[in-house]
Amino acid sequence: MKIDWDRRTCARRGHTTYLPNEDHLRDRLRADTALGEAWRCLRCGDFVLGAPHGSGPADDAPLVPRGKVLRDLFVLRFLAVERAVRGVFIVLAAIGVWQFSNRKDAVRSFFDEYIAVLRPVARHFHYDLDHSPVVGTIQKTFGYRHSTLLLVAVLLLVYALVEIVEGVGLWYAKRWAEYLTVVATAAFLPLEIYELTEKVSWLKIATLVINILAVLYIALTKRLFGLRGGRAAFDAERHSASLLEVETSAGVSTAAHNG
Repeated sequence: MKIDWDRRTCARRGHTTYLPNEDHLRDRLRADTALGEAWRCLRCGDFVLGAPHGSGPADDAPLVPRGKVLRDLFVLRFLAVERAVRGVFIVLAAIGVWQFSNRKDAVRSFFDEYIAVLRPVARHFHYDLDHSPVVGTIQKTFGYRHSTLLLVAVLLLVYALVEIVEGVGLWYAKRWAEYLTVVATAAFLPLEIYELTEKVSWLKIATLVINILAVLYIALTKRLFGLRGGRAAFDAERHSASLLEVETSAGVSTAAHNG
């Protein structure tokens, strides 16, 4: 079933109407009804009763996303939420590493006691805890220096900051955020591929696929790095989706035909 993004958004946020100074546009956007004047919504195109929300020259009218542009904005906001949630989890991981660096001896003592209690139980089920990869990885972290763990915590915080900044920028459809997302995500793709060669998991595969699709989608639909005509073609696409631009073109065409 095809989604009507324009009416869906208007139902959630309300309509956007505008009174342009240009007579030919005013006549095309206004209608008289038995209940009073109605103005055409710049997003969904339906006529709405009541006074317009704004007025002025057509060039100063709000550029209301509609159609494909509105759908792309929805996808960007989905990615924005994903980036923000990921950033929050990375912040929590950084805090965990920092706390661990300050309490490493206490954690190690607790871990050794816990392993000593579990060792007979594991031996009963024919599982060797002393040669467990998970246990070995945890024991290895106890050998890291305090300064090394602090560096890891700082790097995690920087990474989280980048993710959160990406999320905020994508939510507001900022072009710099789209560039930042593509560059930052693409930079980590080789590392994600390398991790898959070490150990395959569905989570790693899903993360890699989502990141590759995000890079391709944003770069192509937003025409970054000169792709598909670059910034000029992107701005032209946005303006061509504007209802006022459509009505302006229609008005010019009608006047030329009558002439």
